[in-house]
Amino acid sequence: MSDGATVVRSGRCLCGAVRLRATGEPKWVAHCHCESCRRQTASPFTTYAGYHSNAVTFSGALARYASSPGVERSFCPRCGTPMSFVGARWPDETHLFLATFDEPESLTPRAHVNVAEQLSWIHLSDGLRRIERVGQPAPKPPS
Repeated sequence: MSDGATVVRSGRCLCGAVRLRATGEPKWVAHCHCESCRRQTASPFTTYAGYHSNAVTFSGALARYASSPGVERSFCPRCGTPMSFVGARWPDETHLFLATFDEPESLTPRAHVNVAEQLSWIHLSDGLRRIERVGQPAPKPPS
């Protein structure tokens, strides 16, 4: 926004029992191809927006699941919609599922992460940066 107003994005689960509010711009937006995210969402990949944790609030009760050491995933206990991911690797971040936002098209993914785990039948030509595994630098394009 050019008028200096703080951007606030809202979202909700399928049944509306859990609502989210994210203030400001996300640190990043990316598609994740890891097996854990695929299993949680029952989809070939998912898209997250990573926010500073203090910029995210939820209303309504969340259920939580420790999916692996240092990782907690939250979801609506009524309808099962995945709502967030937090991990010890990113101590001050909350990763929100872009598809739960009221206006998911207001943010644009900038990369694909964990493409080492991407399903073999996924063929994307969107031109976005591809990172083999989170925490590793992206390969340099050939000269």
